[in-house]
Amino acid sequence: MCLLVLAWQAHPRYRLVVAANRDEYHERPAAALAKWPPPAAFIAGRDLRAQGTWLAVDRERRFGVVTNFRELQPPRAGAPSRGELIPRYLGAPAGASLSAQQFFAALEPQASSYSGFNLLLTDRDSLWYGSNRATPLARALPPGTYGLSNELLDTPWPKLQRVRRGFEAWLRQGESGSPAALFELLNDRTQVADDAALPRSGSGLPRDWERILSAPFVLHPDYGTRCSTVVLLEPGGRLYLAERRFDPRGEPAGETEFELNPAQWP
Repeated sequence: MCLLVLAWQAHPRYRLVVAANRDEYHERPAAALAKWPPPAAFIAGRDLRAQGTWLAVDRERRFGVVTNFRELQPPRAGAPSRGELIPRYLGAPAGASLSAQQFFAALEPQASSYSGFNLLLTDRDSLWYGSNRATPLARALPPGTYGLSNELLDTPWPKLQRVRRGFEAWLRQGESGSPAALFELLNDRTQVADDAALPRSGSGLPRDWERILSAPFVLHPDYGTRCSTVVLLEPGGRLYLAERRFDPRGEPAGETEFELNPAQWP
């Protein structure tokens, strides 16, 4: 399971603000946030099993993030990896890149072949949300704040509502808000205490696991929050992108940070 909050054209300094946790089995290998080798022109972590990614920013400052949909059935036999969606969007050859709208239009005929996903994509002018568990597949989003976990966009799961309240308070601070404060929001390890307040997702997940997953930062020796990521993108292209990684005990296991001027690329 995963969690993210996002502000699109809703901050006095930043065109895009993202704070996100990636949850995964600890035994699944992953590479740290880094510039991918050519011909790719984006910065992302890498899932070393399927060779995809969950969050990335490219040289043109386009952004993408994907979350799985909470479903207990195993992935469809032969289904493509959901982690390939962002490299497909950001990895087009120079001069052949698609807008977010164009990418979703091209994806629509194949979307049902994937296991359930949520996908948020930006280009220079727009933010789009899509899910192959929604009708229609994709829609443009107006300026504002959004929250996403492993259900449809803005589904009011308690952990998402709690982080979103803190995120909106951070936005109200204007330019005084720090990346460190966003990482602190993502580090909330408080589980929901009241069974009645746990999400009723209909997935058939055991209640003990519902409780474990009810914290924004998921802590379990087998499955939990593997990394937290903050993205701050100014209208002119100045970019702050940072990732903090964690071991199965929830202890820090590494950090990567990029601060790039508008024309700069690592």
